[in-house]
Amino acid sequence: QSSFRPVIKMTQVFVYGTLKKGQPNYFRMMGSTNGKAEYCGKAHTVEKYPLVIAGPYNIPFLLNVPGSGHQVKGEIYSVDNQMLQFLDEFEGCPHMYQRTLVKLQVEDWESKSSSPEATPAANSIVEAFVYNSTTYQPEWLNLPYHDKYDAYGEHGLHYTEREARD
Repeated sequence: QSSFRPVIKMTQVFVYGTLKKGQPNYFRMMGSTNGKAEYCGKAHTVEKYPLVIAGPYNIPFLLNVPGSGHQVKGEIYSVDNQMLQFLDEFEGCPHMYQRTLVKLQVEDWESKSSSPEATPAANSIVEAFVYNSTTYQPEWLNLPYHDKYDAYGEHGLHYTEREARD
């Protein structure tokens, strides 16, 4: 009877769109079939980025153009490798989105799994992966920039769920 337990490497991912709580794809983060994802807390990007709603399906895109747009609000999750692989596929990485490290300012931290000394304080800076796009259409830079995304928000741009696309 070995007491060996494999170390499961967890990766922090910042979500700003349809994968957040209350959004159309949140269930994909919570379904254990895709791997493990634990909500850690709320944060916003340290740098400004253009967050646009684009394309025929009104998908939120964080354009990889640091310094323009807004500090974008979202949620940090700690995910295992299985969930990270699922998210890479779900986000069309590396073709539609690229996974890059960004600096985030913590707004509040709820995760109980980290030890108290490993819990970032409010306003501290952490790094997490974000799915952003360097492969966007140039005219997207002319779209309105948002500081947060809500599929049901006042913008009135109805997000088309993957299963409903042609």
